[in-house]
Amino acid sequence: MKEYIKELRKLVGHRPIIMNGASVIIFNNEQQVLMLQRSDNQCWCFPGGAMEPGETLYETAVREVYEETGLEIAELELFDIFSGQELYYKYPNGDEVYNVDTVFIARHYKGELRINNESRRAKFFHIEDIPDEISPPVVPVVEKFKQRAWAGRRL
Repeated sequence: MKEYIKELRKLVGHRPIIMNGASVIIFNNEQQVLMLQRSDNQCWCFPGGAMEPGETLYETAVREVYEETGLEIAELELFDIFSGQELYYKYPNGDEVYNVDTVFIARHYKGELRINNESRRAKFFHIEDIPDEISPPVVPVVEKFKQRAWAGRRL
C-alpha cells in the first residue's frame, strides 16, 4: 500500500475500504507465470497493487510490477476484472478492504528480476504447478486463470 492508502487509513482506521488496483500475470518464454510470495501472509500472488490518485489502471500495473519485481512491462492485455465479496480481505494488521482488481497479462518484459520488501520470493510456475497457498483475494484470479488455461483458451 502506498501513500494514498496510508493517508486514508489515518482517517478511517481499520474499517473496510474499497481499494482499486491492478495486477499482472507475466509470462516468460517457457509459458510460466511469475508469482510473488508475500511477506505479510506468506501466500503467493501476482505482482500488483493499489492505484494512486490520478493514475490510470494501466499506469498502476506498470508501476507496481516495476516496484515489486524490477521488471519493465508494456503491451498489456486485459485478462479480467474481479470484485465483490470474494475479494474482501483482512490484512494481518487488521486493515479491511474490498478489492477491485483489474488483471492484465504481459507477455514481454525487460530487466532483471528482483523483489522489494513486500515479497519473500519470486518464482515462475507452470500453470499446473501454481502453489496452493494463494493470497485469499487472488484465489478467484488463479481459479479463472486455470479454467481458461485448461479450456484451451488463449491466455
